[in-house]
Amino acid sequence: MKTQKAIYQSSLPSNTRNKLVLRRTRKRFNPKIFINRTIETTAIVSLLFTGFTGAGAMGCWGMEIAMSSRNWQHQKNICLGMMLVSFSGLLGSALIGASFSIRQDKF
Repeated sequence: MKTQKAIYQSSLPSNTRNKLVLRRTRKRFNPKIFINRTIETTAIVSLLFTGFTGAGAMGCWGMEIAMSSRNWQHQKNICLGMMLVSFSGLLGSALIGASFSIRQDKF
């Protein structure tokens, strides 16, 4: 975000040279930057979540083979479902980000 700086000469009487006073104005809200950062954050979180749930599904799959338990099969299916949902979130955010960048390039 851009900040604008305004330089004012101090109108206070002083014994020394004129002092320059820097005052910052408020940062302007830019919706394009906000949308781009939101999409980027969503893509990164989805990618990380996909990796972690994939590792969890692999662990549950190994425990299912080792122990022959229905509980591990149920846990594996939950992890695979979460992995599928987060991967679709990753693809969706990438598609939205690509469409915004194409719109800005005016193809």
